[in-house]
Amino acid sequence: MGRLGYDAALALQDRCVKERRMGGLDRLLLLEHPHVITSGSGSDPAHVLLSAEALAARGIEHFETGRGGDVTYHGPGQLVGYPILDLKPDRKDLHAYLRALEGVLIRALAFWHLDGERLPKHTGVWVGGAKVAALGVRVSSGWITSHGFALNVNTDLSYFRTIVPCGIPDREVTSLTRLLGQEVSVEETGEVVADAFAAEFGYGQVVRRPGGP
Repeated sequence: MGRLGYDAALALQDRCVKERRMGGLDRLLLLEHPHVITSGSGSDPAHVLLSAEALAARGIEHFETGRGGDVTYHGPGQLVGYPILDLKPDRKDLHAYLRALEGVLIRALAFWHLDGERLPKHTGVWVGGAKVAALGVRVSSGWITSHGFALNVNTDLSYFRTIVPCGIPDREVTSLTRLLGQEVSVEETGEVVADAFAAEFGYGQVVRRPGGP
């Protein structure tokens, strides 16, 4: 979908959730955001390391969100995925859903022969002990999902120094480009992730709609 402001993405998710609740299709929204920090429902304000004025000076917005998890950064060069799914009747397990999203990203990383892994007690996907993808989801009434995951593709990782990423102070953050030693595009990564998502969740066919749902 290209680059979309965080407030616009929230409004889009809200519309898609309402449509799904009324019998619409499951969707996976794939996009980039401008520089933005988001704080989840369980976040510690101290994990945002710059003042509001300092963030604004660097062109970084800050949003409190309704998703789970702590604080994270989104920005150019990062693939953000927002699955809008109805988990009824047989997927009504939040922990299983999180593990499935991690499974999507582990499948995608395997395309580049990277061994993605889960770490005990830490949601997300890691390679060599460094975090390459973060998760933060919301499940609304009726078991409809929103929010989702963020995979660092060719992200400027210096922006993560403005926060304590996901509230974990002693773990490095990495990207596909750093891991591979070569540039990887967000567009290519989106294609790989879409196919991995279809495989993980058992969708027989994915209908791609560039530019919007």
